[in-house]
Amino acid sequence: MMNFDRPRRLARRAVLGLAVAATAGSAWASYPERAVTLVAPYPAGGAADVLTRLLARKLEEPLGKPVIVDNRPGAGTAIGAAFVANAKPDGYTLLVSSNSTFTLNPAAGAKTAYDPARSFDAIGLVGTLPLAVLVNPAVPAQNVQQLVAAIKANPDKFPYGSFGNATSSHYAGALFNQATGLKMMHVPYKGSAPLMTDLIGGQVPVSFDTVVAAAPQLKSGKIKVLAVTTAKRSQNLPDVPTMAESGYPGFDFTAWLAVVAPQGLPADVKQRLVKALEAVLASADTQDAMRKAGFEPHWAPVPDWAGMVNKDIARMKAVADKAQIKLE
Repeated sequence: MMNFDRPRRLARRAVLGLAVAATAGSAWASYPERAVTLVAPYPAGGAADVLTRLLARKLEEPLGKPVIVDNRPGAGTAIGAAFVANAKPDGYTLLVSSNSTFTLNPAAGAKTAYDPARSFDAIGLVGTLPLAVLVNPAVPAQNVQQLVAAIKANPDKFPYGSFGNATSSHYAGALFNQATGLKMMHVPYKGSAPLMTDLIGGQVPVSFDTVVAAAPQLKSGKIKVLAVTTAKRSQNLPDVPTMAESGYPGFDFTAWLAVVAPQGLPADVKQRLVKALEAVLASADTQDAMRKAGFEPHWAPVPDWAGMVNKDIARMKAVADKAQIKLE
């Protein structure tokens, strides 16, 4: 015997399903309905915090809602990153952070409460922070080749300073050692400011620091810059050669920054954020402000975040293992 009620029940379910889908669609279509939070896993006032606040101001126009900065520093950015990784994936909590969070710290063995490749949905890359090879003016070198020769002649007199263990500065120095065949001893500092003070004073003859930290001291002649670590010349130091141009082909180390959301972000919300961020990074005003803060604008969506992160972790782990860069 045929069940004539079954088609009617199926029809009612279909109508109900369409209604639910329509309601959900209209809810996401209205995103954002309230303020969006950008989490900065750094203390207020630093370069990355400055960039986060710039992006927050600029994003308010395309999103049409306030964008708030929430500083959650600590544990080498792990506290802020874990907070975002465990937040609801609704587009209202985002993270602005660097490759230290996603690749450098994990490559050094850091134990984190998040998976750098699987815990996040990437909105996109927003910029790079070039590093430079810096020396005290008394060092008898005007280029990288002369510096390498001077170090080989007096290896015990040339330790190098970084602004912290397992930081981008430390990795840049380790890569420099590995590319040149040198074995300069690493001296970690607690931040860029004390590192720069000792470089100027001659307590450490060589350092690897950001272009933005170096620029004021270069103008005053208190330090010398021999090269940048990026594949291309820095927009802020266009006359300074790259390491590749200095005789080390393939040398490329870049500190990059990305905006990410918790994994599971609805596709239409992600698309709204991608378009908003793309518009912000296309603005000449934003680009000028980023350059003044020491960053180089670089917008790029990341269709395969996990693939990119895992590839970079593997590359940096090889550097870390050889240089014995470790985070407990």
